[in-house]
Amino acid sequence: MTDNPLLDFSGLPRFDAIRPDHVAPAIAQLLESAEKAVREAEAVAPVSWDGFVLPLDEATSRLGRAWAQVAHLEAVASTPALRAAYNETLPAVTRFWSALGQNQALFAQYRRLADSAEFGGYDAARRKVVENALRDFRLGGAELAEADKARHAAIREELSALAAKYSQNVLDATDAWALYVEDESRLAGLPSDVVAACRTAAERDGRHGWKLGLQAPVYLPVQAYADDRELRATLYRASAVRASELGDDPALDNSALIDRILALRAELAALLGFPGYADYSLATKMADTPDEVLAFLRDLAARAKPHAQQDRAELEAFAKESLGIDALEAWDVGYASDKLRQARYSFSTQEVKRYFTEPKVLDGLFGLIHDLYGLRVEADQAPVWHEDVRFYRIVDGGGALVGQFYLDLYAREGKRGGAWMDDCRNRRDRGGRVQTPVVHLVCNFGKGVDGRPATFTHGDVTTLFHEMGHGLHQLLTRVGEPGVAGIDGVEWDAVELPSQFMENFCWEWPRAEAMTAHVETGEPLPRALFDAMVAAKHFQSGMVTVRQLEFALFDMALHQHGDDGQREPVQALLDRVRAEVAVNLPPAWNRFQHQFTHVFAGGYAAGYYSYKWAEVLSADAYAAFEEAPDQVAQTGARFLREVLARGGSRPAAENFLAFRGRAPRIDALLRHSGMAAALS
Repeated sequence: MTDNPLLDFSGLPRFDAIRPDHVAPAIAQLLESAEKAVREAEAVAPVSWDGFVLPLDEATSRLGRAWAQVAHLEAVASTPALRAAYNETLPAVTRFWSALGQNQALFAQYRRLADSAEFGGYDAARRKVVENALRDFRLGGAELAEADKARHAAIREELSALAAKYSQNVLDATDAWALYVEDESRLAGLPSDVVAACRTAAERDGRHGWKLGLQAPVYLPVQAYADDRELRATLYRASAVRASELGDDPALDNSALIDRILALRAELAALLGFPGYADYSLATKMADTPDEVLAFLRDLAARAKPHAQQDRAELEAFAKESLGIDALEAWDVGYASDKLRQARYSFSTQEVKRYFTEPKVLDGLFGLIHDLYGLRVEADQAPVWHEDVRFYRIVDGGGALVGQFYLDLYAREGKRGGAWMDDCRNRRDRGGRVQTPVVHLVCNFGKGVDGRPATFTHGDVTTLFHEMGHGLHQLLTRVGEPGVAGIDGVEWDAVELPSQFMENFCWEWPRAEAMTAHVETGEPLPRALFDAMVAAKHFQSGMVTVRQLEFALFDMALHQHGDDGQREPVQALLDRVRAEVAVNLPPAWNRFQHQFTHVFAGGYAAGYYSYKWAEVLSADAYAAFEEAPDQVAQTGARFLREVLARGGSRPAAENFLAFRGRAPRIDALLRHSGMAAALS
């Protein structure tokens, strides 16, 4: 074991030992080793898989693994010192990967490998690795003139820094805002666990009363349950203007970053000969052109908007007649919706939440994994970054290790909002010596208080199942080649298939019942309450659908054209998209784009449509289980074999065809969304 935990690859990451001062020296050493491996790979002759691909992958994957640990900690346990170390080292890491993608000598080596007699004997996975490498060299600028290569590398480096700053601004703006309430009557309607958590937060600050912030476990319940309309409005505005020119701290304003990111993306695409960044983005996706994506989104919008308009009209009428709200504002929508749900279906999401206790939900999730794939999830041990993080292993029927995962469920300061899965260590097979995969699963749920377990809304449960679906895609791969194991090499608009697929099982009565035990009485969820949930499943599905379409259309429109100096202002573009598809129009001061981290700081630029694209695939995949309810294990085995285990070794369209026996159809999505009538 090395003194620097970032240089220790003997086992699992030593997250509890990593300090900010480890980052720069470790990454510098790994960069030096990787650059040496690149020089050696350039000179390998004759080129072969064992002599060229594997040594290069070994050196670069070590750098990637160490940097992934730093990036992960910066996302889940950020401190000023760690952020400084991350930001200081990021440019060098970005420069290395940019240079690697433009390396003419390596490009030539891969072309020699593709033309060699050895290539003809490769299996599908190895062939796909080589084909993807050739594609990525072209997209990385390997064929550019030297001056354009330099500019391409500079753009990539600046984009990495801008994305990090954008995300950090959102996190800092979220964590910095707080409202201290001393009159408990203002908290009327809020769940008792939320009130208790707010009291504890105030006590930690040495304050009386209750501390309300903008993290999801407080913000979302306020919007849905707080009777105090002014309180809802106060938190809504604070959230809606985060990291914008209207926020509290000008230093956290993302406005200039947004414009610069878009300009640089357009310039990068133009360097590579694409009309716009959207075309560049789609070069590695299932969809062929931006027009194809826009046609898909607008077709779905045409089917969904009439349902959404009806949802909005019903909500406005209810709010006026039953709640005395004459003008339904953005901060009223969640509150009025929950009241309407209660009135129409005789239950509230908060009532349901008291039944979904964390231990039972995890048991239900792990039970589903066993039923579908014959695998067991068992508690395991590993160094972690926070005391709340747990670690598990997945084993097969014979007890052999398949993979492991970290589970970080609760929101806290210094942790980025949202939910995600990311790769810690991918699968590798070196002549029968298998390195098993490890992933991080991260959510931002509320933590249990006063000795009680955490309780989850049904939406929280589906979020957890969703992220586990991503995790299983990575963990259950049977591909052992670098670049196409797990989700590596999978088209981005197919990545959401396994995650959205898992959500469907949260709506099966036997599974829902097994996942529940009332936090006070221990009683399972009553069937009558579940039936009400099912009846309400399509409640406001039109509004939910057009909201996602709004984000997807905005993202694609942002990136569709080049930056010729005539680009439409971002706010004006968003307003135009909303006028086309939205039914819940926010106030003019809403700055959603300043917090759209998926697109400006994540991997979804010109790719947010993939949620809906993959939802067609996932709904149709789950329909196979509906069609054969007594063959869950058999159908699960086929899904594992043809989709999950394949990783990126085969095109996603071929995976789906092999599993389903036909191309995907939109019917199941419309039926599952309660919009099947739109087909007529």
